[in-house]
Formats: sequence, structure tokens, C-alpha cells
Amino acid sequence: MNTRFEQRTLARTVSCSGIGLHSGKAATLTLAPAPVNHGIKFIRTDLPDRPCIPANFNRVVDTSLATVIGYSGCIVSTIEHLMASFAGLGIDNAVVELDAYEMPIMDGSAGPFTALIRSAGIDVQPGPRCFFVVKAPIVLENSGKSVAIYPSDTFRITYTIDYAHPLIGRQTYSIEVDDQSFEKEICRARTFGFLHEYEYMKHFGLALGGSLENALVIDEEEVLNPEGLRYPDEFVRHKILDCIGDFSMIGLPILGHIVATKSGHAFNHQFLKTFFEQKTCWDTRTIQSNGCLPENRPKSLAISCGVR
Repeated sequence: MNTRFEQRTLARTVSCSGIGLHSGKAATLTLAPAPVNHGIKFIRTDLPDRPCIPANFNRVVDTSLATVIGYSGCIVSTIEHLMASFAGLGIDNAVVELDAYEMPIMDGSAGPFTALIRSAGIDVQPGPRCFFVVKAPIVLENSGKSVAIYPSDTFRITYTIDYAHPLIGRQTYSIEVDDQSFEKEICRARTFGFLHEYEYMKHFGLALGGSLENALVIDEEEVLNPEGLRYPDEFVRHKILDCIGDFSMIGLPILGHIVATKSGHAFNHQFLKTFFEQKTCWDTRTIQSNGCLPENRPKSLAISCGVR
């Protein structure tokens, strides 16, 4: 979600393989270049006619354990980490081919997907990048959870989590998201869970692919992963990673400041519905090197007057 002028795609096709976190099933993932204005689209290569599902918020069919998109009976599950990598590195257009219904979890972070995209290289495309430009605050609150977005000339996320656990407690992290900050500070933060929850899910046939190799697991007193934490506040950083992936489903990069407290996939998705209902609070605009400036924004950012 970088403040750039042109759209971007992958320079070449790349692949990786792994197992799904919840299904435990092997999956091969292939990322390929796509033309201008294509967006991110997932193709199930294991099904007849290779059905295609756009990565848009109105295709989200489940957010209980992960972000799942679906269309005409076909689903793709656990897409949030890959979507965060696309958004964090500023990839607008790509084809994602998958030979199973669930994405490989890799190491539980967006790091492997980010490295895969970097290995493919990034091509600048001859098409302007369009942004959602937030003009007025939008706020959603319910039962101690909240997500809000405020006007900003950059894309920033401030996130707060609060767990009644001595290793986590209350953590807040704020970051201006661009390709460098995402790669350095966010992409390697892993998904996490508590040992008792993991054992419960296993009992009911969930988290079949989960292990210490692809998730942070915490018991009552300590992190069970031998290598420990990658960041002192890895927990809240992973929530920001998920937030980037969830908000990428809006379809365009955002110029705005997201402030979230104790949110998750379901509440993030609920906020996106609220966002689209409050159309007077945002515009869609293209970025140009010399265009008219939006009112009340620093002159470091030029945004064209034409709204598309």
C-alpha cells in the first residue's frame, strides 16, 4: 500500500508448496503476472473449468478462523497472509493458482510469501494506481472491539491488543505501511494461539496442519517454540499483518489511518461493509506526480482532481 503512481505486477511466475493450517492438506501455490486493472484473482487448478475468485471483500464467505473467499460453491481459505504480502509490497495485479481449497500456511507469517514475490521481481505497469482517499472519520465499535479510519496522506495502522496472559497483556504498535516497513517490521510476525485452544481444535478436526513450525504456541507460562519470539511484540505485529491482508480486500490501496482495538478477521470484514456504506467519507482518486492537492493535506502528496 505504497504511495506510488503506477500499478505493479510480478516480473515472472513463481511457486511454492506447503500444507494448510486447518486442513492439513498439501497445496502448491503459483503466482503469475497479470495485466493492468486485473487485480488479485485466485484460480482453483484442481477443479473442473479452473474456477476463478476475485480477492474482493464481497467474495468473503467466512471469517471464523481465517479469511475465506468463495463463489459458486468454490472456496479458497486462509488467504490473509498472501494478501498482506501483495498489499505490503504494492502488488496490484496477479494471478494466484492453487491446487487445493486452503492456502499453504508456510511458517505462519507472510515472510515466505514476501520472499517469493521478491524472488519473482516486480514490474511497473503503464497504468495509474487508484486509491481510496479517506476524507472523514469512519468508526465502528461493539463489545469492546473497535475499528476506525481517519484522513491521512499515507497508509498507517495503529493496533492495540489486550489479552489476560502474562506473556502478551496489552500491546500497541503503530506503523506507516510501505514496502520497506512491511518487509522489516511486519511480514515475519507469526500467527499465534494458546495450547489449550490448539488441543481443543485438534480434538474437533481443526488446525490439522498446525505445529510449532507454523505458529506461535503459548501455554500458561511460556512460548513453546524453541526459537522464541521474532519480535518482543510479535503478537500485535501479527494482528497488523492480518489487518493489512483483510483491508486489501477493499480492492484498492488506502490513504488513511486505521486505528483498531481487539479486532479480528470478522470485525475487520464488518468494518469494510460499513466503509462502503459511508460513501461521503471517501473518494477514489489516482496519484500523479503533478496534480491538484487534496484539501488539508501536506503538499508532499499530489492527487489528481478527477474521481473515477
